[in-house]
Amino acid sequence: MKKLFTSGLIAFTSFTFAADTRDSACMTAAKEKKLSGAARTAFVKKCESDAKAKCDLAAAEKKLSGAAKTSNVKKCTQETGPAT
Repeated sequence: MKKLFTSGLIAFTSFTFAADTRDSACMTAAKEKKLSGAARTAFVKKCESDAKAKCDLAAAEKKLSGAAKTSNVKKCTQETGPAT
């Protein structure tokens, strides 16, 4: 039983770590544009800021609050790319 629990815990931890290391949609767009250095940093910062603003509005429309809002906004910001 302990081995099963330990195996499950290791698998969950590995999955969580892998999910955290994904590039955001904004970082992917910056790489596609072949930006580097300060240009990449500025692009990603503005893109993520714009995405967070959109996601905050979407969460407000859904009437989310607390942990649900935080989680939703974080996931939305990660998935939302630059405005076209």
